[in-house]
Amino acid sequence: MEVLNQLFPSESQMERLKSSPESGEVHLLNLFKFKEKAEYADGRETNLTGKEAYELYGQPMLKVLEKYGAEVVFYSEVTGLILGQVEDLWDSFVIVRYPSRQALLEMTSSEEFLALSVHREAGLAGQLNIETKIP
Repeated sequence: MEVLNQLFPSESQMERLKSSPESGEVHLLNLFKFKEKAEYADGRETNLTGKEAYELYGQPMLKVLEKYGAEVVFYSEVTGLILGQVEDLWDSFVIVRYPSRQALLEMTSSEEFLALSVHREAGLAGQLNIETKIP
């Protein structure tokens, strides 16, 4: 199994999201890998770690999520691997509940999200987003 952390969905992943926006409630498991040192696309100087830059995105996003009916269900740092094997372990993860895929799509195209994303992109080396749904 090949694992590839990314910052944005592929075209096919976006099409899947858009194919049934009124999907009902979904949960996203977000696995994060932070850069050692934050790197801003505009070249600004910073002494922030990747995690610190991501936190400048993550904390204000709690209010943005709320506007779209979404909420953080659980957040934790990853401390080790008990079963299986991956080349490089993620640093932390969060589970976010969305009322629907449509809410996720609207939130990720909002002005607030786009403005805060500069810190997300500066701090993350990549991530995996795994959609789950309670049967």
